[in-house]
Amino acid sequence: MQNYAESIRNFVERHATGLTVAFVAGAGVLALRRWLAGGVCRSKVRLDGKTVLITGANAGIGKETALDMAQRGARVILACRDMTRARIAADDIRQQSGNGNVVVKKLDLASLQSVRDLAKDVLENEERLDILINNAGIMMCPKWKTEDGFEMQFGVNHLGHFLLTNCLLDLLKKSTPSRIVIVSSLAHEKGRIHFDDINLDKNYKREVSYRQSKLANVLFCRELASRLQDTGVTVYSLHPGVIRTELGRHLLPTLALWKRIIAMPFFMLIKSPWEGAQTSIYCAVDESQANVSGLYYSDCASKTPAPQALDDAAAKKLWDLSASMPRLSRKDFSAAIG
Repeated sequence: MQNYAESIRNFVERHATGLTVAFVAGAGVLALRRWLAGGVCRSKVRLDGKTVLITGANAGIGKETALDMAQRGARVILACRDMTRARIAADDIRQQSGNGNVVVKKLDLASLQSVRDLAKDVLENEERLDILINNAGIMMCPKWKTEDGFEMQFGVNHLGHFLLTNCLLDLLKKSTPSRIVIVSSLAHEKGRIHFDDINLDKNYKREVSYRQSKLANVLFCRELASRLQDTGVTVYSLHPGVIRTELGRHLLPTLALWKRIIAMPFFMLIKSPWEGAQTSIYCAVDESQANVSGLYYSDCASKTPAPQALDDAAAKKLWDLSASMPRLSRKDFSAAIG
């Protein structure tokens, strides 16, 4: 035992500098990881008797958000494209939460008919809708088109949710106080709305398209909040953080091998889906935000978005453009604000 202790002491003396560096580096990584984890929603509010609809809720932050809503006692509707995965997620949420009132409904945001079908289903079969969380999205995909001919990222991330929200507004108004939560991204800061080429047919770049769609989310929130003043329906947009989810599945294969290797330590530091869901949950339930609307959030706190996201004229222009795009019609929108 004495020889063993002596060996340890000699090792420490010989490698004191290296061990110190390793300790400091490790502590720094842990501190950085904690900082990147962001805020946590502390609200304990219950949602018994209330209904929550979440798009893209079969995985990632959508599923974590749905689990939280179910644990609070809400009736939770998972609106998803892949019904098999959605049913598996719903079973898991029921088991974890002990709440059997978790249902699955079909929604493909790349199809305006699918959006209309879901809205019709909800309006005919749900007595109320207290919280709508527009969570689903697609990121950095190739130049694909939606079923209706729109550029895929703009069509799914903005236009599909724009139509769904408008179709459900009357029910949201009947259920006041109610909330609409729109998941955007920090990527909006480099975004620009290409009003003269909204589908980017002239020069498609996947990152340009994604940034445009995320800026559209924030502008939609701003204009919608303005149109819903004094109705009891409040609206929030947010950046969930950089998260380990399937959203990046179209991005990673495009990276060179050396970039993937360099990025590996970064992927170990980014948020988990549970951490990424916290700001969505905060906007959906936190009592302190009940009387504010149209703001942008990150890490469970309101933040100032990019200057182009504060442009009220652009927000109205985007609304008018979205509402007038082919395959959309006046009957799709609430008479109160359409």
